[in-house]
Amino acid sequence: MPVRDALLNSASVPHGILNGVLSAILLRSAMFEWIKQRFPFSFGKPVASSVIGIDIGSSAIKVVQLKRNRGVATLETYGEIALGLYANTPVGQATNLGTDVIARALTDVLREASVTTSAGGMSIPFTSSLVTMIKMPALEASQLNKMIPLEARKYIPVSINEVSLDWFIVPEEDQGLLSAGDKREAPSRGVRQIDVLLVAIHNDVLSRFNQIIQAASLAIGFLEIEIFSGIRSVIGQTAAPLAVLDIGAAKSKLYIVEYGVIKNSHLINRGSQDITSAVSSALGMPIEKAEETKREWGLTHEDPQVTRAMKIPLEHILTEANRVLNNYQQRSGRTISFVTLIGGGSVLKGLLPLATEHLETEVRLGDPFSKVEAPAFLADVLKEAGPEFAVAVGVALRRLQENG
Repeated sequence: MPVRDALLNSASVPHGILNGVLSAILLRSAMFEWIKQRFPFSFGKPVASSVIGIDIGSSAIKVVQLKRNRGVATLETYGEIALGLYANTPVGQATNLGTDVIARALTDVLREASVTTSAGGMSIPFTSSLVTMIKMPALEASQLNKMIPLEARKYIPVSINEVSLDWFIVPEEDQGLLSAGDKREAPSRGVRQIDVLLVAIHNDVLSRFNQIIQAASLAIGFLEIEIFSGIRSVIGQTAAPLAVLDIGAAKSKLYIVEYGVIKNSHLINRGSQDITSAVSSALGMPIEKAEETKREWGLTHEDPQVTRAMKIPLEHILTEANRVLNNYQQRSGRTISFVTLIGGGSVLKGLLPLATEHLETEVRLGDPFSKVEAPAFLADVLKEAGPEFAVAVGVALRRLQENG
């Protein structure tokens, strides 16, 4: 099938902006070297005037190219391509493709989106990583550097030698970040406990990403777990606890953030493809037609049978998310100020009122493109598509920041 047929609603527009909303999976990696900063996984930092952020999902590849113009991050192009067409499965459904096919899809979307740089960064799916908070005694960083890999064995279901591991101390309200690479010492107050964010990725995952990067001939400066990229693009500096709910194709992810630090993460085994399947089963229509109905109408459909079918998986996602939020609030004694929705499933028409009702707090749609300058005539399109591109924008923004 021609690549152009794989691009949904694509149309050429001025300034090389690809006006499309599609779907996919992304991958890549290079010489691996951790950085001890808030966002892990970095390689070298060759300076490039334009940078690209690439997002890996289970059903689509999303790319965003940015450039710094007079100190402002400026959108040059963006695009998304459905992976279902490479797997002979319906658009919007999760896929399990080989590295060669993913590399081909990635190359296709880079070409069709008129991407002009190979320099950038790439996200790693949250489901391919372990991100968890552990308690450790407040010891010197040198001691923690030896103790944490031993403690990590309790949380990692495979041999510690099979994963790449990183960690950093979650600062108290009046402290700065202390990581394994810092020369500062953690204050010792007897057996006082500290929170440590532990991050691990299986080496096989990194190897697979590396194969795709090489096949696509990309100059990737870093890999970053999508949780960090998405948060960067939709959350500003705030001390109040807040949450990000990322509704993907196969699964949904909930992140709780406080003082800019991830305090909790939770995986929900439902996603937007479950909404499509529910409509297909309830109305006896093909998956392709159900996906089209979902995208066009969402919860605004005039047939109550359609909306009831869509609400079943949605209410499962929202009810579980609300349970996690309530548990955190009860445990911490702090109130979640608002929830931001990102991911392809969050653009469903009519979702915001339902999410507000179930999550019992203010709910907003993520608007990552608000952090970049773009042609005014694209404002409405970018606002609508924004939640889907939160991770890709976040990756590109980090790359620009690193370039200085």
